[in-house]
This record gives sequence, structure tokens and C-alpha cells, in this order.
Amino acid sequence: MMQETIPDQPVIETDRFVLRPPRRADVGLLGLYAGDRRVAEGTRSIPYPLPPGLVEAYVARAQTPDRHEDVWVMDGGEKGHEVLGVISLSRLDRDQAQLGYWVAPAFWNTGLASEAVRGLVDANPLGNSQLFAEVFQDNAASARVLTHAGFEYIGDAEAHSVARGASVPTWTYIRKMG
Repeated sequence: MMQETIPDQPVIETDRFVLRPPRRADVGLLGLYAGDRRVAEGTRSIPYPLPPGLVEAYVARAQTPDRHEDVWVMDGGEKGHEVLGVISLSRLDRDQAQLGYWVAPAFWNTGLASEAVRGLVDANPLGNSQLFAEVFQDNAASARVLTHAGFEYIGDAEAHSVARGASVPTWTYIRKMG
């Protein structure tokens, strides 16, 4: 069996799972979880309902060498086949990146998001000097994940949510690295 490889993207181990690049084999579970209205409405970019082919295109884009976003699957399976959620870093200017993540609803309130954020922050795979993140103001749990990982609140803003079809108030955070 041939393993898919993603150029210049490390696998990051945490206590309960690994963060690894997405694979074509993940499309089914990624589609199942991202297609959940609760997940989609917690993000800026996931539409609801999820259109056909979107997850396949997302995985293909995440595998290209010239990508602008590095994506990791939270994988809790011993053989690397249990998708728990996704975490990503989108490259910005001046050694900065924006952090984003979601966890499948079946795994909410289990500490997975906190562990994934801490694992990615500790690894700092892009060598960033700062990380930014934003959460919708109706998602206090995600705000706690960020503050527990050393992110500091820097202000309020708004972001468009595709699934909600509206601009939603956000809290913005920064984490200085190193």
C-alpha cells in the first residue's frame, strides 16, 4: 500500500493522538463531521449543507506543495484511521499564521481541542513568531481553549460565516511564540 506524503509537513504527536496531514481516505469522516450544521456554523468557511466534492477538493488542496494553509487531522486511531477533528495554520505575512480548528461533535468537551492547540503551538511547525486566532462570540468553549494555550485577547471584530450566511461577532487572540 502506498502512503500519501505531504511535502514539508511534520506529524505531531500529543498524548492521545497524532496531528497528521489529511489523506484521501479521510474524506468520508471529514465530510460526515464537517457536514454537521454545528461544526459548519462554528467556522467561517464550511458551508451548510456541504456541497458534493468540497471535502475532496479541500484534501487535494491541503496536499499541494504550494498551499497557503497547512492542515492536520487529529487522528486517534492506532493505525491512523480515526478522524477526531482538524487543526490548521494559514500563512500570513511576517512569520505569522492564523490558527483554526474544529472537533467532531462526538468528541466535544473531552479536551481534544486544547490538546491539539497545545501540540501545534509547542511544535511551531512553520517557525512562526506569532499566531492569531478568532472565535465566534457564541463559542466560549473555543475561547477558553485559546486562553489556556497562552493566547491573549486583543479585541472584538466580525467575520462572515458561510454556513450562517451572516457576519458574526468574534473575539480575536494572539500568541507570541518563542
